Amino acid sequence: MVAHLHGAQEVAGSNPAVPILNLELEGIMGVEKVWLKSYPPGVPEEINPDAYASMIEVFENACQSHADRPAFYNLGTTITYKKLDELSRDFAAYLQQILQFKAGDRIGIMLPNTLQYPVVMFGALRAGLIIVNINPLYTVDELSFQLNNSGAKALVVLSNFASVVQKAMKRAPQLKTVIITHLGDLFPPVRSWLTFLALKYFYRKIPSYNIPDAIQFKEALTSGKHLVHKPVKLTGDNIAFLQYTGGTTGVAKGAVLTHRNIVANVQQATAWVNNLLVDGQEIVITALPLYHIFSLTANCMFFTKIGGLNVLITNPRDIPTMIKEMRKFKFTAMTGVNTLFAGLLANPRFAEVDFSKLKFTLGGGMSVQSKVAEQWQQVTGCVLMEGYGLTETSPCVTITPYTVKEYTGSVGLPVSSTDIAIFDDNGRELGFNEAGELGVKGPQVMRSYWENPAETAHVFKDGWLMTGDIASVDEAGFVRIMERKKDMILVSGFNVYPNEIEDVLVRMEGVREAAVVGVSDEHTGEAVKAFIVRANDSITPDAINHFCREHLTGYKIPKYIEFCAELPKSYVGKVLRRELRA
Repeated sequence: MVAHLHGAQEVAGSNPAVPILNLELEGIMGVEKVWLKSYPPGVPEEINPDAYASMIEVFENACQSHADRPAFYNLGTTITYKKLDELSRDFAAYLQQILQFKAGDRIGIMLPNTLQYPVVMFGALRAGLIIVNINPLYTVDELSFQLNNSGAKALVVLSNFASVVQKAMKRAPQLKTVIITHLGDLFPPVRSWLTFLALKYFYRKIPSYNIPDAIQFKEALTSGKHLVHKPVKLTGDNIAFLQYTGGTTGVAKGAVLTHRNIVANVQQATAWVNNLLVDGQEIVITALPLYHIFSLTANCMFFTKIGGLNVLITNPRDIPTMIKEMRKFKFTAMTGVNTLFAGLLANPRFAEVDFSKLKFTLGGGMSVQSKVAEQWQQVTGCVLMEGYGLTETSPCVTITPYTVKEYTGSVGLPVSSTDIAIFDDNGRELGFNEAGELGVKGPQVMRSYWENPAETAHVFKDGWLMTGDIASVDEAGFVRIMERKKDMILVSGFNVYPNEIEDVLVRMEGVREAAVVGVSDEHTGEAVKAFIVRANDSITPDAINHFCREHLTGYKIPKYIEFCAELPKSYVGKVLRRELRA
């Protein structure tokens, strides 16, 4: 549900230097909410973000209404809503009774798309904990920062990544509890054991680790089964997630997403497709990782609410295996990013998939390319819709109406209960088809950045969340994203911040200066290019690549490296990235 995930809710500030009293008379907000006239039939102007006290109420209602329906599938194993209810309750009881965690404590989840993710996530929420989603591919540097910044007391990690956790624990003294799970822990016993043996000894995907006091996930569930879960009274104001994003300085920030934020976005999604999708009958292909806000809300939360089945793809980079999994289902919905759709279309076996029931495909995370959208519709018979949002908006701001007959090139219309406006650099609201920075208001907008009042104040202007994206709105209310205002780079839908990479590069012996920009790439949308001033000629691209791999996740590593004598700078010494992009 996100076309660009970055930058920037309901924190009202004021900027006396920006006159706003008469803005509504000039801009698109002053005419009317023009997008309402373009809404699909039955979509309301407003939703009720307080219809449920919390996402746990949404979850428990779904488990009761769809108890015998399949909820999540992964690599040949399916769990029903009844089973998910039982397992998450057992895990919640273990957290409360054995680990003695209290409401408001933070717990990190460092898992790819496995059956354990929804069990851990819903179980932790039922115990009143705050979820800190963590990319399993993070390096020691990245992981230790996020653990320390969030204050996470516990971490659930797949054994494949436990060796990284072992190293990060030395820098994160507040992390007292590590729960380790193996990929097949929720598979049938024999298959679970065979899966472990294959990953450990044949594929060698589980590096050795030594975390003496680590808890085994299966043992936690077994213990929890004999304990009493004490329901926690949650309200919409309780924090559900600390969802980390980056900032213009490259320092990661935790977007504080409350239960009300997530409920609101799920309600908005429900209202948008209420006449298209049917409760208890939908099957969604979930290839994007659930730790990413797009997949978390659009797939996990929304399809759980309507009793759908999430088909979890653990490794979407393995296109042939993903296609084999897709062929097992007559799926009705799918979400993804442009590069995933392109990768599927490039494989001849993809055309053999049964698309007869597919009625909803949503692209986000990065811009959908017109060529990919056209090919997708030709092969599947389904329009590739596009959405826009941010981590800070839980994430959806706009979605293409499902009534469109072909790719529109826009990111759609603002969803129910959402206001948008376009501002120039002086804070003046602009009119139709004028490009400026997009501002957003709505119940899905985050509360703040976690323990970061300066950055919070920076992104909220007079109640508007300033996205940092340049956009325009036409007379029918359709939004088009023109470009990013800041220097952020989008690699396959993931945010990459130049300052973070530059900081790593200049730590390498022999590198005098470094500047990083984004360049177009046919496979990933954008790629990272580094310009480096060397202290001596002994530094090679291979050496730089090796150094970066020790400190950066794969998608952040520069794909292109150019050596130069000096970097272009302003008179005050600021590197002029725009000249490097020219």
